[in-house]
Amino acid sequence: MSKANDNFFNSLNELNMKIPAEFDEIRPYSPEELPAVYEELIADETFRNVMAKVMPGIPFEAIAMQMRQCKTNLEFQKTFCYPFLHNLVSKCSDGMSIDCSAIEGDAHPHTFITNHRDIVLDSALLSVLLVDNGQNTVEIAIGDNLLIFPWIKKLVRINKSFIVQRALTMRQMLESSARMSRYMHFAIDEKKENIWIAQREGRAKDSDDRTQDSVLKMMAMGGEGSIVERLKGLYIAPAAISYEYDPCDYLKAKEYQQKRDIPDFKKSREDDLLNMQTGIFGRKGRIHFHLTPCINGKLDTLDPAMPKTEIFAAISLMIDEQIHAAYRFYPGNYVAYDQLTGENRFADKYTAEEKAIFEQYIAGQLAKIDLPDKDEAFLRDKMLAMYANPVKNFLKATLGE
Repeated sequence: MSKANDNFFNSLNELNMKIPAEFDEIRPYSPEELPAVYEELIADETFRNVMAKVMPGIPFEAIAMQMRQCKTNLEFQKTFCYPFLHNLVSKCSDGMSIDCSAIEGDAHPHTFITNHRDIVLDSALLSVLLVDNGQNTVEIAIGDNLLIFPWIKKLVRINKSFIVQRALTMRQMLESSARMSRYMHFAIDEKKENIWIAQREGRAKDSDDRTQDSVLKMMAMGGEGSIVERLKGLYIAPAAISYEYDPCDYLKAKEYQQKRDIPDFKKSREDDLLNMQTGIFGRKGRIHFHLTPCINGKLDTLDPAMPKTEIFAAISLMIDEQIHAAYRFYPGNYVAYDQLTGENRFADKYTAEEKAIFEQYIAGQLAKIDLPDKDEAFLRDKMLAMYANPVKNFLKATLGE
């Protein structure tokens, strides 16, 4: 990055020191808090063991020294996260790209609301691509259910994440949601930070991406004015994330059968950790991010007399259509669509070799599923749906099918 960008981003980080106290529990760490947090991480044996695996061959004392030299969150990201992610992409993918032409020339920070494929990488790779394009990274909304170890919670808050609190009573949830919404508006208006938030709580395991009205309702709790005015204040820019392969597809299919066969099935903390590890280090093929225009202009077209429930539903649909129309497809998406529908509609989109490669991939992923009463046909259909549903949604968004 250029020196001008460095100075720009570092000046933004200085504003973190003026954040109201009500956000202390959920916000990213401010620069003056970093030294103490670094020492806590350095003293954490589990963190030391993780770093030994992530950065093999590098003495931990050298890592600790580098951490202590990072004065801002961005410096930490540039020193550790940015090179780690670029190295990861070179090893676990066939390259990544971004189309951000829709927001180029717009200096205002945005709230990027995206479909959700990978627990960790969706937001992390977006930040890398934005930096590569000379733009600021994103502050990340992350659920506390994923912060299963103290060192993870510390690390994500260093890495510009703010915490979405789960497992609360109804009253606590309302209070927490209102505070998070106020923080998001503060981050956009005062800190001038970009924000990333998934369009729904948790990943769409079948890749049928739909924005939850509840996410928009939370976002509209902060700010001032009408619902539309409050959401306009967040400068929402929907973005589509397209991975050629989802390393967690077999884990998602397995969970579908477990939920079908086991009443009240719930993933364990170990399951969450396995999903995180598999998503990060598994093979992803090609990766593409497509940022679409800010929806403020479209929000102005809504009838202000619409009932609240209809307004949120209309905005969710607006976001969905922009995401669905911006997918990038790979041969496997078309193969999955044709196999699931029994058609040959997209036979011209893939070769016999590409079809065979995808079929071998699906067979290999299915072989990884360890269940006592393994339902091969069910699991295969679920996996095919993960790759076919984006095509179905694209056809509806662009052709009205």
